[in-house]
Formats: sequence, structure tokens, C-alpha cells
Amino acid sequence: MDYEAELALVIGRNISNASIEQAKASILGYCCANDVSARDLQFRSSQWLLVKSSDGFAPVGPYLVTADEIADPNRLPIASYVNGERRQASNTRDMIFGCYEIVSYISRFMTLMPGDLILTGTPEGVIMGRPEQGREWLKDGDEVTIEIEGLGKLSNTFRKTRLAGKERF
Repeated sequence: MDYEAELALVIGRNISNASIEQAKASILGYCCANDVSARDLQFRSSQWLLVKSSDGFAPVGPYLVTADEIADPNRLPIASYVNGERRQASNTRDMIFGCYEIVSYISRFMTLMPGDLILTGTPEGVIMGRPEQGREWLKDGDEVTIEIEGLGKLSNTFRKTRLAGKERF
């Protein structure tokens, strides 16, 4: 299992084929997200469905901060910690695409509805990006904390479970 600190955008109203301005106005708020990834499943398929969608994946929170409370979501420090050790440290200004561009682009292909979540991507520092000999995969009992300025800290403890006869987190 791998962690991915991400900014989550929460859509507040239906939009389709939105301009940048309409996309901005459609965002209800923001929260921290951990886009948990099952790297052992990543190369079994050309799709990301298995990697990103197991039970308990994609925790968000610790609460929703409304859009009017965040001056610029494209300028927020973001970090992840595993058992207190900082693993990722960046800023949303370093994203390839800004928040409003992402929403506008997605809305060209599907209607976004209230409550839809968009995870914006993760900065460098995930386990998969490290040299093979330096990779320490998440273990039972590890605590991952995602912190984004103004949005709080989302902490989750990883626990092993059995799914389809195999141990999973």
C-alpha cells in the first residue's frame, strides 16, 4: 500500500462544459485526501480501478472547508507523514493544472453533481517513486497523516484485513 497526499475538491452544483469561471463557482469546498494505492495491483491491468478502489481507500476529511474560506486553493502547502516522518512536502501551486482548470476539463466529458469529489494529484515523495531498495511499504499499524494548510490534518491507521482470501489493508 502507498499513500498519496492530495487536495480534494467538492462540487456544490451541477455543471457541464464549464468555463474556468463556472468551474470556480461550482466548487463547494475543499478537504484533505489520502489517495491510497495498492501498488501490487497496479500492473495487473491497464486501468486504475483496482489500484484505487478497495474498501476503505480514499479517506477524506477531517472536515469540509467551504470555498469562501480558502483565498486560493492553488497556493496551499501540502504534506504527508508516515508515523510522524514527513514523506511529502509541496504546495498546490506546483500542480500541473490548477483546481479550476481540472474541474472545467472534467466537466467537458461528464456532468459533475453536488457531492462529487475530485482528487487533484499527488506531489513527489510517494513510496512508488523511491528507488526499489529504499521502498518501505505501509505496514499494519502505520499511521498516515495528510496535512493541507487551512484544511486540517487527516490521519488514518492502516490495518490488515482479509479480502477474497488474501490479506489486504
